[in-house]
Amino acid sequence: MEKDVEIGIFGGTGIYDSGLLENTQEIEIDTPYGKPSDTITVGIFNGRKIAFLPRHGKKHTIPPHMINFKANIWAFKELGVTRIIAPSAVGSLREEIEPGHFALPSQFLDFTKSREGSFSEEGRVIHISVAEPFCTEIQSSIIQVTDNQNLKIHKNCTYVCIEGPRFSTKAESKFYKSTGADIIGMTLVPECQLAREAQICYSSISTVTDYDVWAEKPVTAKEVLETLSKNVERMKALLAELIEKIPKNRSCSCAKALEEAEF
Repeated sequence: MEKDVEIGIFGGTGIYDSGLLENTQEIEIDTPYGKPSDTITVGIFNGRKIAFLPRHGKKHTIPPHMINFKANIWAFKELGVTRIIAPSAVGSLREEIEPGHFALPSQFLDFTKSREGSFSEEGRVIHISVAEPFCTEIQSSIIQVTDNQNLKIHKNCTYVCIEGPRFSTKAESKFYKSTGADIIGMTLVPECQLAREAQICYSSISTVTDYDVWAEKPVTAKEVLETLSKNVERMKALLAELIEKIPKNRSCSCAKALEEAEF
């Protein structure tokens, strides 16, 4: 298998097909951790080779707590991916972060419970730094693009990642809000930390779909999907320009994440 794919995109809820790629082929990859969420679509966009994988599967059949994050990251690494762009849907924990806006996480709080969050195994111990969990180089490109397209994006957000697939109780939602966090979702962890262990640049772009339940309004899957469907075309336009803007050569430290992480 050729390792010549440059950028990987994880499709989040509402984005099951990038709709951007030409000369596409579907690739099946087996990994030491099992199968990824679906076949991976590989194609060309503006001269750059891109891989697209919907993290919930093309028919949205995989709930957040059952996503095989290790297989997904491993498969991208096998294809040669050095940059990952990861759209996702989130709830808002702040009045000013409104449904329909975008949010750019720079930190996370991990409240997941049952997920395998590391490629560490017996005989190999990895202690990566996630003090700054996301690639600053990709993030600066995202900010450039959202400014160009006049999209409302909230920067430097803290993302609370919960186990799912259920939404929060009111007590939980108010607690998460009290931590000072800004947005809440179910898929960021361990995806971002596995990418760091694989020495792949990673940045999330979140679409805000609701106000969670701290706002005394129950969240429904229907409401989430309605907001997402309105934002899908904007997200695709954002991705199209972002692919062009991301520098071809990496000047960040993501490629050296293991240099001081292994015993």
